[in-house]
Parts: sequence; C-alpha cells; structure tokens
Amino acid sequence: MKKITFAAFVAFWASVMTVAAMSWLSPEPAMRDDSALPEYTLKEVAEHDSLDSCWKVIEGKVYDFTEYIPDHPTPPRIMEAWCGREATEAMRTKGIGRDHSPAAWAMMEPYLIGRLIEKD
Repeated sequence: MKKITFAAFVAFWASVMTVAAMSWLSPEPAMRDDSALPEYTLKEVAEHDSLDSCWKVIEGKVYDFTEYIPDHPTPPRIMEAWCGREATEAMRTKGIGRDHSPAAWAMMEPYLIGRLIEKD
C-alpha cells in the first residue's frame, strides 16, 4: 500500500510541476490595440475570395490566410469556400458543429491585418 501511495504522491507533484512549468514557459499573449488596425469593409474583403488572396472576417477582425492555406490540415477547397467572407461560423463550427481548438484560435494572430467596419 505504501508503494501505491508514494507513486500517487510522486505522480501528483510531477503533474503539478509540469503544469507550472508549462505556464511559466508559455508566453503571455500580447494585448493588441485593435483601434490601431487598418479598417476594411466587407466589400473590400470580398475582393480577396480565392486561394491566391484569401481574406476572411472572423469576429469582426480581418485576416489574410493566403500564406497559411498550404499548412491547413484540410484540403484547400475547405478554406477557399470561406475566402472573402464573414467566416466566424466556420471557426465556431468547422462546418460540423465543433469549435476549433484554442490552439487554432491562437494561431490566427499572425494573420490579423485589420478590423471590419460597417460602411460600404
């Protein structure tokens, strides 16, 4: 019984230390001032509706995913269907009702190019 208790004790503290180390090693997300981003209309975004120039609006922000398409785990046609469009639904449902992972949401940051404005 002592061996099991000791093993559980070691496993618990190893887990705690791993979580603490990962938290300490993970960089804090930078707070970005969205008001400083360039503004785009949905009409301007719609001009970038192909794999050669793929912009998407997700939660009011404009992303240029053109360079990311070859790295996306699905076939390019999946991404292309949302190019030049409001694509929050695609991120929230993956087309099958499941949200993208937190890691996928974090990966979008380098592709952020602006924010959506309402006027056309």
